[in-house]
Amino acid sequence: MNPQTKIIRYELEANLFDWEIAPGKVIQAWGYNGQIPGPTLRAKVGDTLIVRLKNNLQEPTTIHWHGLRIPADMDGTEEVQAPVMPGETFEYRLELKDAGTFWYHPHTNETVQMERGLYGAIVVEEVNPELVFDVERVLVLDDMKLDKNDRFAKPNWFLPRWIERHDGRQGDVRLVNGKQEPVISLAAGQTERWRIVNAASARFVNLSFEGKPFQIIATDGGLIERPVTVTELLITPGERVELAIGPFAEGEEIKIQSLVYDRGSMIKTKEILFATIQVGAAQTSKASMPIRMRNIAPLAPADAAPTREIHLSGKRTWTNGVDFMINNHQHLHDKPVKVGELQIWDVYNDTMMDHPFHLHGFFFQVLEINGQSPEFISWKDTVNIPRFSKARIAWLPDQRTGMWMYHCHILEHVEAGMMAHFEVAA
Repeated sequence: MNPQTKIIRYELEANLFDWEIAPGKVIQAWGYNGQIPGPTLRAKVGDTLIVRLKNNLQEPTTIHWHGLRIPADMDGTEEVQAPVMPGETFEYRLELKDAGTFWYHPHTNETVQMERGLYGAIVVEEVNPELVFDVERVLVLDDMKLDKNDRFAKPNWFLPRWIERHDGRQGDVRLVNGKQEPVISLAAGQTERWRIVNAASARFVNLSFEGKPFQIIATDGGLIERPVTVTELLITPGERVELAIGPFAEGEEIKIQSLVYDRGSMIKTKEILFATIQVGAAQTSKASMPIRMRNIAPLAPADAAPTREIHLSGKRTWTNGVDFMINNHQHLHDKPVKVGELQIWDVYNDTMMDHPFHLHGFFFQVLEINGQSPEFISWKDTVNIPRFSKARIAWLPDQRTGMWMYHCHILEHVEAGMMAHFEVAA
């Protein structure tokens, strides 16, 4: 091992506890170490994380390490790991290959366990002395569906259950780092690095700071080549972004909003508030960003010949309202791929709603969506496929053989069948 790398150990306990999401508003949460989100796990590229999970829940659980390029037997899915039973422990060993913002969450009964608060962020730091910010924050976005007694709501008759299976669960309580619509204090004149994780079951966050510009500096797989300035940004479930925020003027109050975005859900979205920024007294800034942060070599041209065709579809049923499928199968066992053979996948969305497509264990490049190249090249593990659209992605299987998964990251769609397993074979 490189003498500069370390073994970093964490203990995580999955348990039930009371959690105050707003003054006087307490829910019975499920989380890690008695908090929502769970502890942010921090390390550097080359380090090894050893995480010991103790399950204090009354049902089995696992942890999936979303975005980390780790061995298949550490991925935390039902294909590669026996569930950790109540009272049992399991140790995950994770060698960190990439800098970026990642996250962890169960891959067992996700629609219940994640909705109740079982998730947390992972920060793997890069070595880039030119990239300096005044403050760094990790912001985990979520929403919860609560009833009038602040208990988790469950639809108990046919139509609401049908709608939730179709749309995914969208809560009416928005959380940032486990708190409902908090106030975030910033110093005037400073630029901050915000690492954002969308941990919601189905909420598409069309992020806006009341139209003020901000810069994208990283996506799922770490830094992009150059900062990109925007005034809004769609972040779908499972995605991460890193942003340069500020500088703002003293006394400003800025809403952190999710603007209307029509993803084809039965219940139409509205403009909603996640948090508020209050800008305090000015402080000296030390922030600096290089014009070029990273070089990313393209894996393939946009017109590369596809090696696989994947169709995301749905079918109405009297029993469930709707079943979701991949290539006309629920919970598909797809054909294997071989180590070292470049994969060009055409992913078709044949439905009337968007689906965030997530590939476990590997990063891909989006070559095009409906014939249009993305605005900038980046490494991704989750990409939104708009309704009746086709995305072409490229990725390279490496020596981490074993069983892997891809699926829509709307949790109810996974449960309803829109997921697949496949093998990376030598």
